[in-house]
Amino acid sequence: MKNLATKNALTLLTTLMMAAFASFSHAQGNASAGESKAAVCSACHGNAGQSTIGENPKLAGQNAKYLIKQMQDIKSGARTVPLMTGLLNNSSDQDMADMAAYFAAQEVTLEGADPELVELGESIYKAGIAKLNVAACSACHSPTGQGNPQAGFPALGGQHSQYTINQLKAFRSGERSNDGNPMPMRIVSERLTDKEIEALASYISGLN
Repeated sequence: MKNLATKNALTLLTTLMMAAFASFSHAQGNASAGESKAAVCSACHGNAGQSTIGENPKLAGQNAKYLIKQMQDIKSGARTVPLMTGLLNNSSDQDMADMAAYFAAQEVTLEGADPELVELGESIYKAGIAKLNVAACSACHSPTGQGNPQAGFPALGGQHSQYTINQLKAFRSGERSNDGNPMPMRIVSERLTDKEIEALASYISGLN
């Protein structure tokens, strides 16, 4: 029964995520052209997307399809990021594709997970929480945290734990809602406690 519940949750989440990204398409980016265009990003996201500030996401190694969607959502207002207000207003679709290609070509640095949180975080990431119909994160984000570039599911491995915590809580509260419809990340995050979110984020930060 437990295995069936986990399988059903996994199938549901995968279906929801695929539906959320199914219609998304983007221009082909040029990493070389994107390097100079992305220079302004270094103030918050670090050199080559290697952010050293826990609240600001690392962009290095993130798949281009996901990055383009986030930039488009921020530009349109579908995703609110106060520090980025207006920064993309003059960026064309090609500009954003070029910047995304540049960051995708970089290699992310790993963090270190809290040993006391590894067991719980690993359990949720790899197996989900069957009794709550929470599917394994690895279903969409891969067992190694590399995401699914073709589907536009983001890479998670090596991301700052504080950033991941903030985003999961934002999805849980509804403050962030650009995960598409029918709301895959909001559905998952609303079933996680603060402790589970912290453990999951810590485990992800050291995942490769």
